[in-house]
Amino acid sequence: MAEDVALKIDAKGLKCPLPVVRVKKAILGIEVGQVIEVEATDPGSMADFEAWTRATGHDLLQASENQGIYVYRIKRTK
Repeated sequence: MAEDVALKIDAKGLKCPLPVVRVKKAILGIEVGQVIEVEATDPGSMADFEAWTRATGHDLLQASENQGIYVYRIKRTK
C-alpha cells in the first residue's frame, strides 16, 4: 500500500467488539488522512470493521487474512 501507517494496533487474541473499540479510541489520536493498521485474530472482525468504517465514514483501505491473522488498514477521514 502506498499509504504510510501512522499507528499499528495489535488486537490479536481479542474478541468482538474489542478490536473495533481499540481502533475507535486510537483513531482520535491520529490526523485526518493518516492510516491505522490493525492485526486481529477474531474472524468476526472482518464484518465488524466493514460495518464500523461504513457507519463512521472512515476508509477501509485493506482487509485481508493470512494464516488466521486479519490485517486492516483504516484511513481517518474526519
